[in-house]
Amino acid sequence: MAADDRPQITLITPASLDIESFPEGLARVLDAVEIACLRLSLATRDADQVARSADACREVAHARDVAIVVENHIGLVERLGLDGVHLTDGARTVRKARKDLGADAIVGAFCGATRHEGISAGEAGADYAAFGPIGATGLGDGTTAPHELFQWWSEMIEVPVIAEGGLTADLVASFGPVTDFFGIGEEIWRREDPVAALKALLAPLG
Repeated sequence: MAADDRPQITLITPASLDIESFPEGLARVLDAVEIACLRLSLATRDADQVARSADACREVAHARDVAIVVENHIGLVERLGLDGVHLTDGARTVRKARKDLGADAIVGAFCGATRHEGISAGEAGADYAAFGPIGATGLGDGTTAPHELFQWWSEMIEVPVIAEGGLTADLVASFGPVTDFFGIGEEIWRREDPVAALKALLAPLG
C-alpha cells in the first residue's frame, strides 16, 4: 500500500492506567510507530484522576507533535491543554462541542455501526466519524460495523473515518483500503510488548 494511501493511527489509552508507569510505555510506542492522535479513553468519572492522566499523557504526546483528545469531557479540553474531544454518543453533542471549543479543536464522534449517525455527525461539524467494532469483541450486542459501510463511506463522504474495535491483522488488511484511520488500543496494551503487538497488527499495510 502506497504511503499516501496508508491509514493513519489513532492510539487509544487503556480504560485505566497507572500514571507512574504508563507514560514510559506510551513514549516507546510513539517513538516506534507514527501515530496521528492519542485518545484518552478513561473509565473513571473522577475529574482529578482524568486531569492527572491527561497531564501525564499530554506531555509525552505533545513532545512528539502528536495531538491528544479526551473522550466526552468537553469542559476539560481547554483547561488541560488538550487538542479536542472524542464523543461517544454519536452526533448528539457534536454541535455543542464545536461551539464550545471553536473551529480549531478536534471534534470526533463514535457512531457505532450506523451510517446515518455518522452523516449527522459530519453535518454537525465533526472532524471524523468512528465506526466499530469491526471485529468480535464479546461486548455489546455483537453488532459489528461492516466492510460495506466503510466502502460506501470512502466513496461517498469526505469526512475522514476511523475503523476500530476488535482489530486483527486480517481485518487491518481488509479494511486498510477503505478507512482513513485505525483506532487501536486494547489490542496492544494487554500484550507484554505493545510496540511489537502494534507492528504485527499493522504489518499488512506494508
